[in-house]
Amino acid sequence: MSINDRLAVPEKLDSELLRTFLAVADAGSVSGGAERILRSQSAASLQIKRLESLLGVPVFERHARGVSLTATGEKLRPLAQRVVDLLDAAIGDLRSEGLEGSLRIGVPDEYGEIILPKIIARFARHHPRVELAVRCGFSADFPAALSKDELDLAVHAVEAAPPASQILLKEKTYWVGARSHSVHEQDPLPIALFDRACWWRDRALQALEAAGRRYRVIYTSESVTGVAAAIEAGVAVGLLGESSLRDGLRPLLPADGFPRMPDSLLVLETGPGARSSVGKAMAATIVEAFGRQVPRRHS
Repeated sequence: MSINDRLAVPEKLDSELLRTFLAVADAGSVSGGAERILRSQSAASLQIKRLESLLGVPVFERHARGVSLTATGEKLRPLAQRVVDLLDAAIGDLRSEGLEGSLRIGVPDEYGEIILPKIIARFARHHPRVELAVRCGFSADFPAALSKDELDLAVHAVEAAPPASQILLKEKTYWVGARSHSVHEQDPLPIALFDRACWWRDRALQALEAAGRRYRVIYTSESVTGVAAAIEAGVAVGLLGESSLRDGLRPLLPADGFPRMPDSLLVLETGPGARSSVGKAMAATIVEAFGRQVPRRHS
């Protein structure tokens, strides 16, 4: 054995390997993961190979649509997330000294259970002395709240991105029905809509009228959750974004007699109160949280 062999230090698991692993796992592909951590695809692929070499087993199964986690990858994921979160919290604690104040944010109700807890948890760990006021509701109200200085930052869905807003997600929009009911075959068509003026409601009615489809509005709600509940109950069809699809729902396509709908954009828009260091820190947290979110796919 040479002196170099005796002095060789085993390679250690470093946080950058874990960050790359999490990005690829969240994106479902090496290319998608590379975009999230601002690396080239070849660099991300090399990081994953280093990780698998270090562990001695693969963490991903490769297939035509991308990658999926192996049993080892599934075991590693929560551990990697815990390590990365602890490191981020430590950096945040060191950097956030003196960062304090208050902030008012708006998040659509359909993301209240999925992403909002991640935003609050991450921000609170990094900036514990900032007071947050969160409005979780009908996002069509948020632009007016920003203009009236009732919110500092707001996430909301739009047809076209307003000036100076940041696009978080581009999402397909569908007419949706219940998998276990055939209410979409009724004439006139029973529909569920939002209970106030908004572009979602306008586009839904315009599309049906352009297609010559008779309809009657039988259910209204101020929330996506309420509209989705009526659809799943089989009493109506409605217009929903892809991320709101549940197991009991299915998109209604042209083959079912429904027009294709334009995509919607989820944007982050800011008011004057977001120009502070506190506002910029929250904006970065929101962008990161939505960057980790993968819209639900359907077959």
